[in-house]
Amino acid sequence: MKLDILVLSAHPDDAELGCGGTIAKHVALGHKVGLVDFTRGELGTRGTPETRAVEAANAAKILGVEVRDNLGLKDGFFQNDPEHQLKVVQAVRKYRPDVVLCNAVYDRHIDHGKGASLGYDACFLAGLAKIETTDEQGNKQAAWRPKVVYHYIQSLLIEPDFIVDISGYWDTKIEAIKAFKTQFFDPNSKEPNTYISSPAFLRMVESRALEFGHALGVQHGEGFTTRRYPGVNNLLDLI
Repeated sequence: MKLDILVLSAHPDDAELGCGGTIAKHVALGHKVGLVDFTRGELGTRGTPETRAVEAANAAKILGVEVRDNLGLKDGFFQNDPEHQLKVVQAVRKYRPDVVLCNAVYDRHIDHGKGASLGYDACFLAGLAKIETTDEQGNKQAAWRPKVVYHYIQSLLIEPDFIVDISGYWDTKIEAIKAFKTQFFDPNSKEPNTYISSPAFLRMVESRALEFGHALGVQHGEGFTTRRYPGVNNLLDLI
């Protein structure tokens, strides 16, 4: 399956929190978007890998993406090494995206920075023809390198290199986030409180989207960073 945009994330719910509005907007614009989660989030304090899998599937339906895969890497302990790189290379070659969105380059959770480096490096390696990988049926995969790799912003506030206007898609983003019922605020939950389970956390997510939106003169925005200079065809493309 050929995708326009592939979102690589360390954990189920990273994509929803970091770029759920951008995903929903591009789906609505007719682009094919897919998600690949590296881990099952099995070290999370709340919920289980099984509940996270159901929640991730529900969130994917809300966002309208073409596909959601999970590589089954070890939560908390995956590394940016050849073994893990090859697994991500296989995913990139499988979906042949033009644009890849990855975790924040650094963040509070150690997996986010590792996920950013793993995704970025694998996208480069996927374009090297002498690296051989096979698909699920054992067929040799062709080399493929995305045109661009961008990083969404997560818990720590990083200065964005550009902001996507997600006005009109905020409700879809929040609905997708709240599909992870075990992870976020639920007044009836008997599970331990965590960094992301308080009402204040979702208020922070919205306040940041409002701040990024305000910078553009729109209602809501999502910020991204890039390791290359962003370019435009003409100045009228800019908001």
